[in-house]
Amino acid sequence: MESDTQRLKLKREVGIIGGVSFIAGTMIGSGIFISPQFVLSASGSPGASLVIWTCCGLISMLAGLCYAELGTVIPESGGEFIYILRTAGKVVAFMFVLSFIVVMKPASATGVALSFAEYVVAPFYSGCSPPQLVLKLVAAGAIMVLTAVNCLSVRLATGIQVVSMAVKLLALAVIILGGVVMLFQGHTENFDNSFEGTNVDVSSMGIAFYQGLWSYGGWNTLNYLTEELKDPEGLWSYEGWNTLNCLTEELKHPEVNLPRAIVIGISLVTGLYLLVNVSYLTVMTPRELMSSSAVAVTWGNKMLGSWGWIMSVAAALSAFGSLNGTFFSGGRVSFVAAREGHLPDILAMAHVHRLTPSPALIFTTIVSLLVLIPGDFQSIVNFFSFTAWIFYGITLSGLLYLKIKKPELPRPYKVPIILPILVIIVAVFLVLAPIIDDPQIEYLYVTLFILSGALFYIPLIHYKLCPGLLTKLTVFLQLLLEVAPAEKNL
Repeated sequence: MESDTQRLKLKREVGIIGGVSFIAGTMIGSGIFISPQFVLSASGSPGASLVIWTCCGLISMLAGLCYAELGTVIPESGGEFIYILRTAGKVVAFMFVLSFIVVMKPASATGVALSFAEYVVAPFYSGCSPPQLVLKLVAAGAIMVLTAVNCLSVRLATGIQVVSMAVKLLALAVIILGGVVMLFQGHTENFDNSFEGTNVDVSSMGIAFYQGLWSYGGWNTLNYLTEELKDPEGLWSYEGWNTLNCLTEELKHPEVNLPRAIVIGISLVTGLYLLVNVSYLTVMTPRELMSSSAVAVTWGNKMLGSWGWIMSVAAALSAFGSLNGTFFSGGRVSFVAAREGHLPDILAMAHVHRLTPSPALIFTTIVSLLVLIPGDFQSIVNFFSFTAWIFYGITLSGLLYLKIKKPELPRPYKVPIILPILVIIVAVFLVLAPIIDDPQIEYLYVTLFILSGALFYIPLIHYKLCPGLLTKLTVFLQLLLEVAPAEKNL
């Protein structure tokens, strides 16, 4: 049996700046440059769309704070997988990880990669749609480049995230300032009768929230890498955290960085999104906004003229940073699931020198590339959101269970019990809303796939009916990739 000193640990390389950057950098991706027209179309009016953007930020904030408590009471990487495993049990956790690695994360990565490709090739196909083959080749290239980056170094991936965040904030600042100038010039006509034509049916509201929340995706990024968060010297605790009487072993846990990064990151993103949408609606009419396939490019052409291509570059860089954060967190779920015996052992190993979970990252990349082949961006958001909010609801039900049944567990950070109850209600609404007025057979297929995880669990995990070839393959890959078993960083 290997001792603690013989096993590898993931480095705690992500501090408060890196944490905020991963949250905000992952959230501010391609969504804010694509989703506004869909939110406006589904909601039916500028006023309603702004309300939905605000509510999406509030939902993300409440869910993020609930996750912050989960991240401190269960201080392990892996996000929803590890929380469901510790509260709902192995079968439900396996259902999640199967859905995550086959549907959720590949769909998310593929959508962002395709958005990146759209903006990269847009200047070369002015006035016409680029070929799908070109888009998918560019998207595949971005996926593979960022996989290499995340395999090489946690520090390098964090650095890219910080730089890309700075670039995208600059781009959003340009959009916001342009809108402010137009407002001061008296262009407020698009806000007259702001709520006229609002759609009030449940299905339309659900789709509008799906599109808005897609742009907020990433609020739970740090919960996937809790073990790698560090609490650097000089960080102060929140008032009320004086139970941490001295800087001992507790400082190895992210009880300070996790909630602080969530609050700062999501507040920053919500404010920016509202200002950017106001700018869009100031510069463009609602009809122009809804008919645009790339709202940032349309905005750039109207405001910047011949320099409009700058917005295409900025949107591409934003999507690149979002994709980087997506892969950084996505590989961690496969890593933790393998460490718990729900995936092959090779995925629970880390590089012996770089201490990055490269096998898990490579596995996530392969699945994403397979999804990219038939990938349809139009259906990604709805099916991703439907699946994700099922498991968000299950995860927060676990927090409710821990609060009621295990109040004695150490909780350096707490939220009032009403918060998880509210978010669970929201999750139920978001799962049911798209199928109440306009049910589609695809949602049934997704539901059946999620439930099929219970059937796969019995032979593959419970009885471990795996061929002996898997052991030989693990040894071969371990030598090829220079990886070794990694241990929980507790």
